[in-house]
Amino acid sequence: MTGRVSNGASDPSLLVREGRGEHAVRRQIRPTRLSRLLPAALCLLSFAHAAAPTTPPATLPPAQEQRAVAIQKNLRCPLCDTGESIAESRSDISIKMRESVREQVVDGRSDSEIYTFFSVRYGNFVLLDPPKTGRNLLLWGAPLLALGGGGAALWAFLRRRGPAPAPDAAQDAEPYDSYLDQVRRDTGGGGA
Repeated sequence: MTGRVSNGASDPSLLVREGRGEHAVRRQIRPTRLSRLLPAALCLLSFAHAAAPTTPPATLPPAQEQRAVAIQKNLRCPLCDTGESIAESRSDISIKMRESVREQVVDGRSDSEIYTFFSVRYGNFVLLDPPKTGRNLLLWGAPLLALGGGGAALWAFLRRRGPAPAPDAAQDAEPYDSYLDQVRRDTGGGGA
């Protein structure tokens, strides 16, 4: 079957072959209204998304901005394995946490309230400088305890060993060398 189809369709891409062989019947697929509007709708959505205004972060006074940055540097990114602060991290959760810090600074919350907010939500892991209370006190004190214990063990070991023996006068004297003795006498150098 070549040429035009008898039902009047002029675009061969809108035709479907049904059946097999030479006697296959062709029927026209009529595009629905939805299929005609779908590409246009997708284009409009993509343009709308690209043109949508993004809310820039509110500008804070310099003192509040410095405070917000200092707090952000003391909060760990929950997703980063390297222990990055949220101020350095580019993950989505860090961006949201930075926005939350800025909002809380604007609301007038204290630093400890902001740290408590995040530690309740993410655990003490999120704090780069965890509080020195409870179990964390052991983490802070363990290095000092180990250093003190090592010093005490070294002192006990050195004390048990006792004082170093004093060198004997006989061991200090150099062995008798007749040639050296002769040179000393000839040169007038004193000596034993």
